[in-house]
Amino acid sequence: MDTLRKILKAHPHPASDAGETALECIYACAQCAQVCSACADACISEPNAAELTECIRLDQDCADVCDVTARLLARAGHRDRDTLETLLRACIAACRACAEECGRHAEHMEHCAICAESCRACVGACERMAAALVA
Repeated sequence: MDTLRKILKAHPHPASDAGETALECIYACAQCAQVCSACADACISEPNAAELTECIRLDQDCADVCDVTARLLARAGHRDRDTLETLLRACIAACRACAEECGRHAEHMEHCAICAESCRACVGACERMAAALVA
């Protein structure tokens, strides 16, 4: 059993029984944050980096939103549902925008193809998490 799963299971008063859904979302968001950061760095290194400013910005924005989403979800205790739902929706929007932009470059840049795939996976995980939130 991995450490994150163990710490979430050890929480004395989790907000819900959606631990596995939350764990999946935490992992998807954390991975997407790292992938987007790496993609932005790769875009900066491309010979046509000046043409990729929108992609770089969206990568960075998505990385930041995914990072904070993962961190908040790792706090398994009771929290403000509306704030968490708003953050999940923001993460979905950031990931969709990033996936769309990276998708435009995916045919010519493998790092953008990988990033778009990670963003799409994160959208799915965040949607499942949003649906599992307790009222």
